[in-house]
Amino acid sequence: MEPLVDTLIEDARWQAIGIDDLAETVAQAVMAEHGLPGEGFEVSLLACDDRRIAALNEDFRGKPKPTNVLSWPSDERGAKADGGRPAIPKPGPEGMPEELGDIAIAYETCEREAGEQGKAMQDHVTHLLVHGMLHLLGYDHVRDADGDLMEATEVRILAKLGVNDPYVWTGAGWVPDELERNDGR
Repeated sequence: MEPLVDTLIEDARWQAIGIDDLAETVAQAVMAEHGLPGEGFEVSLLACDDRRIAALNEDFRGKPKPTNVLSWPSDERGAKADGGRPAIPKPGPEGMPEELGDIAIAYETCEREAGEQGKAMQDHVTHLLVHGMLHLLGYDHVRDADGDLMEATEVRILAKLGVNDPYVWTGAGWVPDELERNDGR
């Protein structure tokens, strides 16, 4: 079976948390949550640093600063009605997987946020990868009901992966502060 996630590691620090295996585990869990097979699809992941993601954030969102995760769906799959489920893609034929899109994740921002929120880096990155994958499947958080659906889906998937609900009080504050509903993706 071909991997679902094609990972390009630009910052070697990502290897210490096993970003390749973590991304594959997360992607498979997100697909399973939607009743989709773990094959017939492809996701590209760029594991980079703050400098690289800041450049991408400026190029694609007009925000010249680092962020934790960015995603670029290959197709518009969002729901028409606020709070509706996105259109679920179909797998591509054998040897020609359906491209879901690209995700970029920045090491320094993830490390800083995990520390500020008192979380294990792996748990925080798991959450951000789930978040990015859901964007590729058409979820967003621009409208309130869409955001509620996305959060509930994230929490359900994270629980299956053994990660606590990231949207509850941790003693360090409400989290995650970087996943704002108005961030555009």
